[in-house]
Amino acid sequence: MKKYTQDITIPCFDTDASWRLKPASFMNYAQEAAGNHAVYLGFGYDDLIASNTAWILSRVHVVFPDIPKWREGITLTTWHKGLNRLFFLRDFILTDKEGRERVKATTSWLVLNLETRRLVRDPKLVETDTVCSENALEAPAEKVQMPKDVEPELVMKHAVAYSDIDMNAHANNAMYMQWAMDAVDYEIASTRAVKEFTINFNHETRQGDEVEIFKAKVEDGDVLRIYVEGKVDGQSAFCVEMVF
Repeated sequence: MKKYTQDITIPCFDTDASWRLKPASFMNYAQEAAGNHAVYLGFGYDDLIASNTAWILSRVHVVFPDIPKWREGITLTTWHKGLNRLFFLRDFILTDKEGRERVKATTSWLVLNLETRRLVRDPKLVETDTVCSENALEAPAEKVQMPKDVEPELVMKHAVAYSDIDMNAHANNAMYMQWAMDAVDYEIASTRAVKEFTINFNHETRQGDEVEIFKAKVEDGDVLRIYVEGKVDGQSAFCVEMVF
């Protein structure tokens, strides 16, 4: 099974005031589907943790051709594309009952030795019989940085707490996207759809860390780009570019 699919009916708690699927909710769906597929392929959580290694999500690029809404029935499909330079790539497509593409995404992952904190290159993860070379998005997710010609403003501070922490005892990847959306002006976030976003995970955060969250806006005609970066003790934990 080179592709994994799961059917989802969008619940109310995964939508915003306009009934649209939240970006962080899509991240949660993708994370669960990736984990389930990896288990089937023989390199899931339990397989890797036996050798004290784990998957680490590094970069994500998501495009929303038409954001699904509350109560819609959709199908999420994911597949593993093998190794590309430093990263293992995995793509996703979310379609509706008519087969229309509603969300497309590509993700870049690392395998980390949890004791040495060094990267691992496991040949089992690039075996051709598990790899599907199709692209949801042509190019891998790119590096994201704050624009150099705009002075970012400190908009909030977030203390990492119980609701942020996942089974690996650090903030879950979807929570960073939730913090980023919380940093956007509510009038924008609640009324304008996110057309796409790219997020880089630069450093893990743990319970008790205080994350300073900075924002910068760049307007180009009808396109609004909002950059959000979270820092702990001056070190970048994540950086995201959102296009509205």
